[in-house]
Amino acid sequence: MQLRGLKTGIVGLMALMLSTPSWAHHSFAAAYDMKDAITITGKIVDVRLTNPHSHFFIDVVDSKGETVHWSFEAGTPGGMLRNGYSPQIIKQGDTVTIKGFRARNESNNGMLTELVTADGTVYGMFGPQQSAGAK
Repeated sequence: MQLRGLKTGIVGLMALMLSTPSWAHHSFAAAYDMKDAITITGKIVDVRLTNPHSHFFIDVVDSKGETVHWSFEAGTPGGMLRNGYSPQIIKQGDTVTIKGFRARNESNNGMLTELVTADGTVYGMFGPQQSAGAK
């Protein structure tokens, strides 16, 4: 009886392991509308450099004066660090501009392609660089 339970457990574990890759990653194009580019300026609430993707959370004041919470999915933590971003660059409350694409479900979520700090430094898919308007 114990051997049967062990076999069942092993088969269940194998099934879970084989299905994990389908949970592990998704296509950005499936979740985000690559034809709906957006630029959002707001204050950093939180930054999470966690696998498989980093997340940037900002508060934006809309045209009615109300605060709207936004969440942006970015590259992997390792990719962000290789492109020059580090947790010391921006702090909670710093104003940033994020360029990217809106979520297909029309929520206040997006995919980050560029994060621009107050001094004009751009972080994102292609590493740090000065924007054209920065001094």
